[in-house]
Amino acid sequence: MSKILNIISSPRGEASNSIKLANAIIERLKEQDPGAAVKTHNLATQPFPHLEEAHLNAFFTPVEQHTDANKAAIRHSNEAIQEIMDADVLVIGAPMYNFGISSVLKSWFDHIARAGITFKYTANGPEGLVTGKKAYVAVATGGVYSSGDAVAYDFVVPYIKTMLGFIGITDVTIVRAEGFAVADLQGAALDKAIDSIVL
Repeated sequence: MSKILNIISSPRGEASNSIKLANAIIERLKEQDPGAAVKTHNLATQPFPHLEEAHLNAFFTPVEQHTDANKAAIRHSNEAIQEIMDADVLVIGAPMYNFGISSVLKSWFDHIARAGITFKYTANGPEGLVTGKKAYVAVATGGVYSSGDAVAYDFVVPYIKTMLGFIGITDVTIVRAEGFAVADLQGAALDKAIDSIVL
């Protein structure tokens, strides 16, 4: 029985296209593995704090030297990393805001990228320590960024793939729902994206 971690980063609830697309991916995964367990972390309702001095101090202080303040500051990071370590598959919903990811998703990445925990520095450069996992990213955009001149404005997919790869998750499938702000495309955008899901 596989374990699926569903990361929601849209505040739009039932109206969110990235949530709808992520749910469709999860449904396909459960068709293949009916016993799969799904854990959802909604970053819009349970956000991680933006990194402050207290968090960084805790990150760079050896665990055996952690004070109560360090432990409190690092709790969110530890919980986020444990959720990932416990999962076999990650499904990340990622709407595009101003060409990038939402601030809550950025904060989540800031808390899971931890030297010595999710990656380490070696003589050959950084090495990811979160291995053996699969990730699906449900990207929802108003325009079309998979082709044409607008590709250069897509900072969602390159960033997410880079960050996941940096911590060791290199088996990443991107599923795009595009054109929700384009009159000729918006009506079929979600169905087209769902039809494109390949596990």
